[in-house]
Amino acid sequence: MSLMEATAVIRRAGNVQREKDDFYRTPPQCAHDLLDRESISGGIWEPACGDGAISSVLESRGHRVLSTDLVDRGYGEPRRDFLLEQDLLAPNIITNPPFKLADQFILHSLALGAQKVCMFLRLAFLEGRARHTKLFMPHPPARVHVYSGRQTLWMGGHERANEPRGGAIAFAWFVWDAAHSGAPELRWIA
Repeated sequence: MSLMEATAVIRRAGNVQREKDDFYRTPPQCAHDLLDRESISGGIWEPACGDGAISSVLESRGHRVLSTDLVDRGYGEPRRDFLLEQDLLAPNIITNPPFKLADQFILHSLALGAQKVCMFLRLAFLEGRARHTKLFMPHPPARVHVYSGRQTLWMGGHERANEPRGGAIAFAWFVWDAAHSGAPELRWIA
């Protein structure tokens, strides 16, 4: 590939439109992966439930789940802006937040007093000086469960039958646990 062709590919990739409201469906297996590694006691609030991909797995595993979302995608209680909520509706919060609001979702979850906060995020969320200062220094996660293989999140939740699996982005479950003390632990999901 020539330099000109490579530059055109990069430009096209940079022009990719983000899904409206940052809706990228979490593969249900990812919720199973989290529950296989984390003990969750008490109810769970899924504040960005989308179409219920995470919530339905949590429920199928016997958890009591309150599902809300700002946007009505046919699951849970719509038109609830998590960042405006003043009361903790369940002791645990598990979600795949809109990435552009992930910092605010985490800080708000912690400010509400959640016992355990589990966020499905890009591994690159670990980067950034401002995030390090504002979030990770005062509130380090207890554990980060890193996927050794890439996960495919479909834009708008619409799986495409003929497209390859194994996306281009590395993901992890970031867990804040009020019962944890000490340094963050790094674990892998193989």
